[in-house]
Amino acid sequence: MSARPNPIDMAKYVSARRALDYVQDGMRIGLGTGSTAAWMVRCLGEMIREDGLRVTGVPTSSRTAELARQCEVPLATLEDVKWLDLTIDGADEFDTDLSLIKGGGGALLQEKIVATASDMMVVITDASKHVDNLGAFPLPVEVIPFGWQTTKALIEESLIGMDVASRSVTLRLNHDAPYRTDEGNLILDLHLRRIGNPRQLALVLNQIPGVVENGLFLDICDVVIVGAADGTVEVRDINHGTVTHERIDIGDDDNIFTVVEG
Repeated sequence: MSARPNPIDMAKYVSARRALDYVQDGMRIGLGTGSTAAWMVRCLGEMIREDGLRVTGVPTSSRTAELARQCEVPLATLEDVKWLDLTIDGADEFDTDLSLIKGGGGALLQEKIVATASDMMVVITDASKHVDNLGAFPLPVEVIPFGWQTTKALIEESLIGMDVASRSVTLRLNHDAPYRTDEGNLILDLHLRRIGNPRQLALVLNQIPGVVENGLFLDICDVVIVGAADGTVEVRDINHGTVTHERIDIGDDDNIFTVVEG
């Protein structure tokens, strides 16, 4: 397309553009999953083609891997590279402490493994994802298919003692069939509305038999970049305790806009 993206996509684009300032030649980079991370992958591919940037990407889902190949981003597995310099990913929610809920796209397991195997995690997002308390977005919990109904019942029972505003648990569907992750697992979405103690909840969930991983990303994210449609970004750095405001220069003829289909 030749025109600029809509305001929502523009906010995602400028946050992705700013995140790539952290990329250096020769880096091994975790590539997140989701619509915001997709902008980052497209921009990274442009830097590789136009600027000769040399990096290796480790995708967090089959969808991201396919997009990266289309964008000519060299790929490797986590087993190949062992450790990453940087992971750039999106989030479904973040709070002031840069705690996250992730997994709306169904890739929370690989996303968490890749993020924790990185020296730094940068999250790209927009202002709508900022919350005072996590939990407005349903918390994904990945579970194995065997006995998932029992696992669901155990989760529901464990929530009785948790500081949450609601305790509804649903099986994620893909049309009329259960949604399957890249590993063939299922996802239970916990509709909690508010999570009063994310650390306690994460610990309790991962002790339940059948639970593979939960979508609470705690003490993992280093920087959140909040993009806006007018080209401004807010950069929140938890390690330096700083919040800065910047502007990303965007030209109407940016190459990335001409290669992304609407």
